[in-house]
Amino acid sequence: MDQAHESVAEIELLYRQHGSALLLFALAITGERARAQDAVHHVFLTLLENGKLRRASDKKAYLFGCVRNAILNERRRLERNTRLDDAAWFAPPEQDYAAEQNLRRALAALPDDQREVVVLHLWGELTFSQIGDLLGVSSNTAASRYRYALGKLRDLMLPKENSCAAR
Repeated sequence: MDQAHESVAEIELLYRQHGSALLLFALAITGERARAQDAVHHVFLTLLENGKLRRASDKKAYLFGCVRNAILNERRRLERNTRLDDAAWFAPPEQDYAAEQNLRRALAALPDDQREVVVLHLWGELTFSQIGDLLGVSSNTAASRYRYALGKLRDLMLPKENSCAAR
């Protein structure tokens, strides 16, 4: 097999391995399934055309960075913000729509930098070091954003106990 075929096969394998997580990450940023899919597909088409993947030492983190950059570039072009309301986050066999809506609202309430770290760590399965490199911050900053986000999500998701007793 020549080098071009090996490169195409590697890119196809990476798409199968990480495509779903990349799509979830893109959904977290764009809030729109079509825009998220376009960004992920654009990244893989670009890789097929230019073969720059060979230069990446951490291919998984590189893919997340490419998707993020594609979305941010599109956002700059469109000069508009989107919400997470239309994102399809989960598709389990027995879907709990109320819990999904609560999670969507809670994630949407997080600051952008914290939401990105949560999605990259949980769905993208990136380490804090990889996230730090991707976002241009230290791994400690990425971990702190994650901790703060989890605290906020916990407060937003758990029902308030004894709210009447505090009065």
